[in-house]
Amino acid sequence: MNWNDLAGKSLNGEGVSRAEALAVLNAPDEEVLALLDAAYRVRRKHFGKRVKLNFLLNAKSGLCPEDCNYCSQAKGSKADISKYPFLPEADILAAAGRASAAKARRFCMVNSGRGPTDGEIEQISGAVKKVRENYPGLEICVCLGLLAPDQAKALKDAGVDAYNHNLNTSENHYGSICSTHDYQDRKSTVQTAQSHGLSSCSGCLFGMGEADGDIVELAFTLREMKVDSIPINFLMAIQGTPLEREEQMSPQKCLKILALFRLVNPASEIRIAGGREVQLRWLQPLGLYAANSIFIGDYLTTNGQAPEEDFAIIRDLGFEIEEAPCPSSALTA
Repeated sequence: MNWNDLAGKSLNGEGVSRAEALAVLNAPDEEVLALLDAAYRVRRKHFGKRVKLNFLLNAKSGLCPEDCNYCSQAKGSKADISKYPFLPEADILAAAGRASAAKARRFCMVNSGRGPTDGEIEQISGAVKKVRENYPGLEICVCLGLLAPDQAKALKDAGVDAYNHNLNTSENHYGSICSTHDYQDRKSTVQTAQSHGLSSCSGCLFGMGEADGDIVELAFTLREMKVDSIPINFLMAIQGTPLEREEQMSPQKCLKILALFRLVNPASEIRIAGGREVQLRWLQPLGLYAANSIFIGDYLTTNGQAPEEDFAIIRDLGFEIEEAPCPSSALTA
């Protein structure tokens, strides 16, 4: 397989086929650098050398009634985590300040639970307005679970830019990881967000026993749904969850997955998300030849690496941190 030919198909709009995508995952490890070179051609056309930084806040933690078996906050999880209701507005503003100081372009607020109540939508909307007033350069993304149309409209009206709801795996594999809601519930939530003018953020979690065909199918599902931003998580096997003994993936396999998603979704933001420190390990920098975005700082219930380490990676690669656009008033001053 000529990986540059696949890059050409991705760049000219022809697109790669499912068979070609599967070949990416089956590539010999010694061809990973050639594969990343092809993925970088596509990344460079759409995103240059920019790296978008995203800051995550666990705004409401634990006590979720859903049984997603990878999650430390799920029903039945015995993981030792903090549990608390929606944070006070002052705490959310402080977190937004930390995001801004860490050069984040996007501030992501996440609530545990099946979906938000109307009261929680009101709380979140108030917090979003305060963040918008104090940090106008930050994009605001929220992740609240299954979403009703009127709730999506309220979030858009409050100033939310994007809504995250991950599909996580293929439809065929989904029943193996969750029984309290189905795949269509998740797809419908992404589509509800899109139809109300919210930028769509929906991605993946790999390392849960899925087959290569499941990985390919998810990449194409997200392409068909025209998802704007695709966070790619690699399982952190958390003690106290049903997947606590799941084996780690190889860094090479993780890099192939990132390259696959770039080739299949050439213009989408591809974000290396949770688990990169554990699964990519010392090969983390190579992931940015395919991806153009990362989370910095900590995740929902697990620790990430220090932002300074990510700044060093970006600098050493010769890449640059994506900055917020100048306000229109500054351009005309």
